[in-house]
Amino acid sequence: MKTANIFSIALLISALFSQSIVSQKNKVDKQKTNVILLMADDLGWGDVGFNGNKKIITPHLDDMSDDGIRFTDFYAAAPLCSPTRASCLTGRSPFRQGIFAAHTGAMRHAEKTIAEVLKNEGYQTGFFGKWHLGWIESEKVESRGYYSPPWQHGYDETFATKSAVPTWNPTKTPAGWNSWGSMDDGSWGGSIYVHNGVPAKENLEGDDSRIIMDRAIPFIEKSINEGKPFFATIWFHAPHEPVVAGPEYLAKYPNLPEDQKHLYGCITAMDEQIGRLRTFLQEQGIEENTVLFFCSDNGPADPQAKAGIASAGPYRGHKHQMWEGGLRVPSLILWPEHINGAQVTNFQANTNDYFPTILDMLNIPVHTKIPLDGISLVPVLKGITAKRNKSMAFGYKRIYKNTELFALLNGKYKICIPDKGKDMMLFNLEEDPSESHDLASEMPELFERMKAALQETKESWKDSREGKDYQW
Repeated sequence: MKTANIFSIALLISALFSQSIVSQKNKVDKQKTNVILLMADDLGWGDVGFNGNKKIITPHLDDMSDDGIRFTDFYAAAPLCSPTRASCLTGRSPFRQGIFAAHTGAMRHAEKTIAEVLKNEGYQTGFFGKWHLGWIESEKVESRGYYSPPWQHGYDETFATKSAVPTWNPTKTPAGWNSWGSMDDGSWGGSIYVHNGVPAKENLEGDDSRIIMDRAIPFIEKSINEGKPFFATIWFHAPHEPVVAGPEYLAKYPNLPEDQKHLYGCITAMDEQIGRLRTFLQEQGIEENTVLFFCSDNGPADPQAKAGIASAGPYRGHKHQMWEGGLRVPSLILWPEHINGAQVTNFQANTNDYFPTILDMLNIPVHTKIPLDGISLVPVLKGITAKRNKSMAFGYKRIYKNTELFALLNGKYKICIPDKGKDMMLFNLEEDPSESHDLASEMPELFERMKAALQETKESWKDSREGKDYQW
């Protein structure tokens, strides 16, 4: 009996000690809010359930919409990938950084990224997925861009590709794919995964979104176990071409055309991994202390949009164009401590806003004298602000293709050169969201004022990228 009592007391002490450790860990976890940036690649505004698509299966993103805030008027900083990614991390237009298009330039080392800021605040920082802001293999020299991997921009843990890979079996050329990256032996000749500076060799088969999440979750778990806050950037390849879905995801869409089966299938696979991430956060007891951002880097890809396989919803155009379909993207923010239940806002926001928003959420002062193009969305999330008081400008430039497109959005009015060979146009998006009626000749004074404002912005961008913002 005496021995049993001693044993019982020992168990009680052990339990209390374990509880104390858990409580202490949870206390550490809750000192600072964790942050996760999620981004899809070439996901159209209309290719998610929460924006009204009845055919696509995205239950986990839809749940995020039910638990957070959905932006109906959210814009990528450019109508294509690399420039938008630069804006997400810096709060600055890609035209300030010399990133005009895909594979053009790279992240300048003088730019201050959100990962660098949070790392200085004691955060563990991790990058997972498509980088597309510079080369990631130091010995591989290419014709465009330069070596500028994520680990040189504030990330502790990295699992990254330079650019696109197949969305299923990312080390293999998909059947029937004869474009860039294809190899006669069936291997993939494009980007490879590099894990902390070393080419990855294991767990590279099957769904690419799962492969990415298989690296992201252990990083988060390690941060939790060490009692440290974390910042995770998870940038999926889906649904960028080569668009391939695995058999189980194709089977979910038996009545759709084959190409759309693959597109929707890989989106559903990505959605599944987002659900897996949220379940993990719940199981770890930190979902309430973690803010998640989700968006796409631009509108749907040209071939899929033109074929009617992908959708920009009610909006005109697609990737590589300044029509709304190229710029307006699906967007969600989940901030459990401050957003309760489904909310929808038509506040005009864009990817430049992520940097100042995250700093504001975490009560970190913006220690920079260089111009930011984004604003904090915290007043919007808290229901304080309903209308943006700062215009938004966009650019896309490719000299060798003689492409130079710009847009400026100020309230309900937008001016833009929507596509190569087009003149500047003026639209009232409130009355004409499909951009079918050019008002330039009907409202010449407004048109000229907005063109002057865009020109002033372009001059500011030029000053920045030519050295005004940097110490040389």
